[in-house]
Amino acid sequence: MKLTHQTAVATLIQFIALSLFGIANGLNSIVTTCHNNGTDCISNLIVSLIFFMLTVGWFACVWILGYTAQERRSKLLAKVLIAVECMILIVAVFNARHHTDTLSLVTSLTDMALALWVISLAFRLMRSKGKRVVTRQRTRKRRPQTK
Repeated sequence: MKLTHQTAVATLIQFIALSLFGIANGLNSIVTTCHNNGTDCISNLIVSLIFFMLTVGWFACVWILGYTAQERRSKLLAKVLIAVECMILIVAVFNARHHTDTLSLVTSLTDMALALWVISLAFRLMRSKGKRVVTRQRTRKRRPQTK
């Protein structure tokens, strides 16, 4: 299956990947805090859990938006998806520039790559104007007419 125009699949991949990275980053933060400073362990656990739930909720909404844009072939929803992914890209660039460890850097770089991918797919969907998205135009050879 080619993923050249499927914003639903791309945003699902983004949702799954960043949810898994969110779990890894949250656990890393909790373990580091509990190991270094035991008094902040519970408060960091609560904050990490809330942050994880907000992140998963956000990317679930983006996934629903990507699915809806693809199914309806909506130019407006594709534009909204591009705007949302641009916001995600800005946050990912900021996080990559101010990373605290290798895991957060990898998470930010993955987030940036997936956001750029979804933006390109949504742009193609937007340009299709509600029609079927194809990779290239096919030219039909005319058959000679017999008289």
